[in-house]
Amino acid sequence: MWTSTTGREFLNFAKEAVRETKKVVWPTRREATQITGIVFAFVLVMALFLWGTDKTLEFLLYDVILGIRK
Repeated sequence: MWTSTTGREFLNFAKEAVRETKKVVWPTRREATQITGIVFAFVLVMALFLWGTDKTLEFLLYDVILGIRK
C-alpha cells in the first residue's frame, strides 16, 4: 500500500480528509436542537399541506367531477 502510487494517493487523501475534518466548526448542542426543531416543524407543515391538497383534489375529482361517492 505504501509503495504503490495508488496506495500513496489514498493515504494522502485520507490524511487530508482527517485534517479537513478537524477544521470543521461543529454546532453547539443548543444550535443542533434548534435546527432539528425547525426541520421537524417544516416537515409537519409540509405534511399537513400535502394531506390537505390530496383531500381537496380527491373531493374535487371523485365527488364533484365524477360524482362517485365512497
